Amino acid sequence: MATNIAPKSLDTDLSELMHDVASGKAQLPEFQRSWTWDDNRIIGIIASLSQGYPMGAIMRLAYGNENIKFKYRTIEGVKVNDDVIPEYLILDGQQRLTSMYRATCCKEPVTTTTEKGKDIKRFYYLDIRKCLDPMVDREDAVISIPEDRKIKTNFDRDIVLDLSSSELEFEHEMFPLNIVFDGSLREDWADGYKEFHNYDNQFKERYKQFKTEVLDTITGYKLPVITLGKETPREAVCKVFENVNTGGVPLTVFELVTATFATYEFDLRKDWEKCRDIIRGTNEPLNTDVMYGVDETAFLTAVTLYTTYHARTMTTCKKKDVLSLDFQDYQKNKGALLEGYKMARKFLFSQYVFRMRDLPYTTQLIPLAAICAEIGRTAFNQPKVQNILSKWYWCGIMGEMYGGANETRYANDMEDIVAAIRGKESQNRTISAAYFSAARLISLQTRNSAAYKGIMALVYRSSCHDFVKGTTIDIVKSMDEAPDIHHIFPAAYCEKKRYKKEKWNSIINKTPLLPESNRQIGGDAPSIYSKNIMKKAEIDEIEFRSRVESHLVDYACFKADDFDGYFIARAKAIMKVIETAMGKTIADKGSEETVKLYGVSLEDNSATA
Repeated sequence: MATNIAPKSLDTDLSELMHDVASGKAQLPEFQRSWTWDDNRIIGIIASLSQGYPMGAIMRLAYGNENIKFKYRTIEGVKVNDDVIPEYLILDGQQRLTSMYRATCCKEPVTTTTEKGKDIKRFYYLDIRKCLDPMVDREDAVISIPEDRKIKTNFDRDIVLDLSSSELEFEHEMFPLNIVFDGSLREDWADGYKEFHNYDNQFKERYKQFKTEVLDTITGYKLPVITLGKETPREAVCKVFENVNTGGVPLTVFELVTATFATYEFDLRKDWEKCRDIIRGTNEPLNTDVMYGVDETAFLTAVTLYTTYHARTMTTCKKKDVLSLDFQDYQKNKGALLEGYKMARKFLFSQYVFRMRDLPYTTQLIPLAAICAEIGRTAFNQPKVQNILSKWYWCGIMGEMYGGANETRYANDMEDIVAAIRGKESQNRTISAAYFSAARLISLQTRNSAAYKGIMALVYRSSCHDFVKGTTIDIVKSMDEAPDIHHIFPAAYCEKKRYKKEKWNSIINKTPLLPESNRQIGGDAPSIYSKNIMKKAEIDEIEFRSRVESHLVDYACFKADDFDGYFIARAKAIMKVIETAMGKTIADKGSEETVKLYGVSLEDNSATA
């Protein structure tokens, strides 16, 4: 059910906002990224401010909700006592507020950068004459001065503008912006300016006009401020960040949880880095990149899935549930999940998935790790359990069921597969819903899809041998010399024969081979390159035939360059290993659509084309 957070919007004096920032009444949640504006952007916002141009709303959250214990920090440049507790946390507007505060309220130079990223320190001035000249662009009237208040040229040998004393500021008619909100200093400066110019009416009138048109515009400036009440839930705060950061980097669930855990003096990011190394198997004898796609949010999702399963209320791991993950539950359960990920990694290897590029779904590792964490290593190692996990895993892949929002499926998997492993009645919702179509086989043209990667892993799992080297692709050999996917009937040959590309470029005509085999294949017909390979590998035809057939290839059709016969036979062979992996029959092998695509039925008892 949606929560109505009823935000309040009110136009607020910029001077009040600057006071809130300076006093620590308004601070930033710790997860907010650092202030990043460069010198040109600061000049731009000063110019807009001095002309009264609108610059968008500020959004803040009333601090004090017991359920949202974000760690906080002051805006850069603000120094307050550690015991100052904010009344508001700024959710949107940090860059603008920080830029305005540092330029208009700080007596120290603003630490910023050039457009090219070079660190610089600057004071900002308003050129009174230029501000009053309608022909001058206002940005040209905002003067950025180095921290020694001198603009120099000729490798710092020549001083172009010196504002290092009040008298020099008066002489050049340059108003220091960092006193604009301090009424006393502002009036003292005005008195000094008039006195320096001997109370000449021309200068008095110029300052009066400058004050009316520029300074009063700045000091009277109002910003729309949207305030979210204390009752705003964490998921709503996260959604706000998603909406307001469309032009930048969106805030992640992990960053919000990090901010919450920081109130316990716990650095979740550093803890994740340790967990990440364990998940990746960094210190394992055989370290591959297969688990490198598991990111910090996925890990928190898996911990939440495991935690809610144990809560015995409702198994769930939606964003709001991850945001509500209790610190004590995280500490208590993360160890089990790390063991779960270790088992998941071992399971992937048993299914002949060794590298991240060959992993069909990183998302499926979330329920897999949580399931493994729950059942424990003793149960995990049992053949019966491995069979249950394997069937579920391949149904998820070949049914292509983890490509979208999957939190509900993760929860179903957790409940169903754990129940099945423990011999309880189970719905097995993912297994029941999984469906693979014979037509899908032809449409698999690139490695982008999960089913494509899954089929290649199933070919590996069938103990396919490389054509030249004769080696099977296990984890050690995969690390030593990674195979890639190549055409069995080469593309150049198929194009020459004018075979349909949708067929010869489909996964039915592809297989994993090492580079040397691919070089020997070239663009020749199988009957020709097979001779080249036998000569290169110094093997007889019996051995070569065994290697070819290990790739689910009909050797007679292959050797006779019978593409159509080979194509139908291999389609049938691939579907057979898919059915074995899923534990389900492909229902449409004899359908009208299948016959139209392939030219024949793919039922086992049908004739080949």
